[in-house]
Amino acid sequence: MKIETLAIHAANHIDATTSAVIQPIVLATTFERDEDGGYSKGYSYSRAGNPNRLALENVLAKLEGGADAAAFSSGNAAGMTVFQSLKPGTHIIGPDDMYHGLRNQLKALFAGILDFDFIDLNDEAVLLSHIKSNTGLIWIETPSNPLLKITDIKKVVAIGHERGIKVACDNTFASPLGQQPLSLGADLVMHSTTKYLGGHSDLTGGALITPKKDEWWERIQQIQQMGGAIPAPADCYWLTRSIKTLPYRMRGHEHNAGLLALFLENHPNVEQVLYPGLPSHSQHELAKEQMLSFGGMLSFLVKGGVAETERVINATKLFTSATSLGGVESLIERRAAIEGPDTKTPQNLLRVSVGLEHIDDLIEDISAALDKV
Repeated sequence: MKIETLAIHAANHIDATTSAVIQPIVLATTFERDEDGGYSKGYSYSRAGNPNRLALENVLAKLEGGADAAAFSSGNAAGMTVFQSLKPGTHIIGPDDMYHGLRNQLKALFAGILDFDFIDLNDEAVLLSHIKSNTGLIWIETPSNPLLKITDIKKVVAIGHERGIKVACDNTFASPLGQQPLSLGADLVMHSTTKYLGGHSDLTGGALITPKKDEWWERIQQIQQMGGAIPAPADCYWLTRSIKTLPYRMRGHEHNAGLLALFLENHPNVEQVLYPGLPSHSQHELAKEQMLSFGGMLSFLVKGGVAETERVINATKLFTSATSLGGVESLIERRAAIEGPDTKTPQNLLRVSVGLEHIDDLIEDISAALDKV
């Protein structure tokens, strides 16, 4: 089936009791045993499994072309599960502009347990020089947050696999509609389902998808069930509902982002636009090669300093100044302000989650704000 069909049908089941065409929310925390003490219907306790979570995991796996998926209460919980699945002393290589939430998680919670380096993954010499005998995981984030850097997934996978190293890819910015890391050789895909998969800024979640049910995946599932960082049945239901419109929403996000990027690139008060769909992007050709679409995220640098940049934010009317991304409404944020003192993000960079408003209104709004610089 095509991805539009999968998004609608891979998580939907006709209710056997009522014949309802939409699967109901199952709020039960526990399930009745059979006479012999077993659980022939597959459910025993909600932390171990729930019909709504199973439906969500099924559609997530199919959207990414994977064999199985595990849903979590947040993207950070999904990432933490990957790190917890590694043996103590394992070395991780991550990107030098890795999402600050997971980067800080490694530094604050796994220091002394895991070893890690943050480097430019596209510099082959640098990558090779950082591989150690205990390197067990290379973490890719592409496009990156918020610099929109593109990592060559096939190239990094080839380097990793040649040395027996697993490769995981954070696919949040691209979504399954924009990129299929498993088809490019990745061993694991991560999503913050809070973002494009949820799409409406009203739920929090995360997910991991695997191409095969191997020993590593069994360990990840064990942590999911025993650790208990799972999404509630209602969150699984709403996320499944949101996914049904994901293919069409992503087309709108990309359409608007592409036109907004072109406008910003030609504005006299904009220093630089970072969007992989622009020919001016330094990795545009790589993005064309490995991405199915360029997504709805862009960043741009305002001419001036912090004061001028924040003036733009405060002058917008349709772009809400807020963290997060992927919702139908447009968001704008001076990213360096929340990333801490070791951020690599320029102080005059604005990250934009381009929503589904009419593009003429978005351009008019950002144009008026930039005129105040």
